[in-house]
Amino acid sequence: MGAWVWAQPTPRPAILGISHVAFQVKDLSKAINFYHGLLGYKPTRMRQKNTAPEQVTFKVNGRQHLKIFSGLPDGQDERMLEIALEVTNAEAMRQYLLSKGLKVPPKLDQEPTGILSFTVEDPEKHLIKFIQLKQKNTSKSFREEQLSDAVSDRILHVGITVADVKKMDAFYLNLLDFSEIWRGGRPDTVINWINMRVPDGTDYFEYMLVSGPVSRQQLGVLHHVALQVPSMQKALDVLRTRLNDPQPYKLESPRIGRNNRWQLNLYDPDGTRIELMEPFPMR
Repeated sequence: MGAWVWAQPTPRPAILGISHVAFQVKDLSKAINFYHGLLGYKPTRMRQKNTAPEQVTFKVNGRQHLKIFSGLPDGQDERMLEIALEVTNAEAMRQYLLSKGLKVPPKLDQEPTGILSFTVEDPEKHLIKFIQLKQKNTSKSFREEQLSDAVSDRILHVGITVADVKKMDAFYLNLLDFSEIWRGGRPDTVINWINMRVPDGTDYFEYMLVSGPVSRQQLGVLHHVALQVPSMQKALDVLRTRLNDPQPYKLESPRIGRNNRWQLNLYDPDGTRIELMEPFPMR
């Protein structure tokens, strides 16, 4: 009598953290002035096909980048293009999601640098890219090659709009094994934000809960990136030396957030919020 052969479940490869966040901008020069002139990240222009939007990459550290693309159309509210998650094996991740019934591309994309990736949509249409870095890059410390002029050397979290928590949890919590680490709101009796940490690292997504249509201005606030700074005062001191070079920038005052950490909101020329945040609560 033949023995039963049970199909083994496809394992999920490690999801290490946020690799990059990409935004579309209307005026590339003005955006570079913000991300380079104010935040201090060195711009690297990427070669694109003639018909493709121009791309500029800003290295935050050895494993994380901010990216901007030209060509934001007049009247388009959405500026966030994609969020990339670093995985140990892109093909294994594609096979894992396929085994769970998710629609995935038939094959991986390979960049000239050897980076492997594929992109899917989450339940609320945010584009999520899974990216596998070249082997020689994966052993580097994430702080390696961080620029001394940069105001921060880490992307701590990225904010995304969420209208249906159950549907998003089915993707991030149940499928990708993210875990909830904090929730809060203003006032305390209301939940406005839920923080969901990646399964194999300390970066996290912030659910920005919405209950109806949002304006362009609101979307720029909700779809945001948080950069960690060891000291808000030191960050302020650096930013204040750059407020008029190369173009004037009006700096808001820092505030203490609902998580009891110092925070400072900055906005690029298209209204996308870049949040600076200290790593620990105030004492």
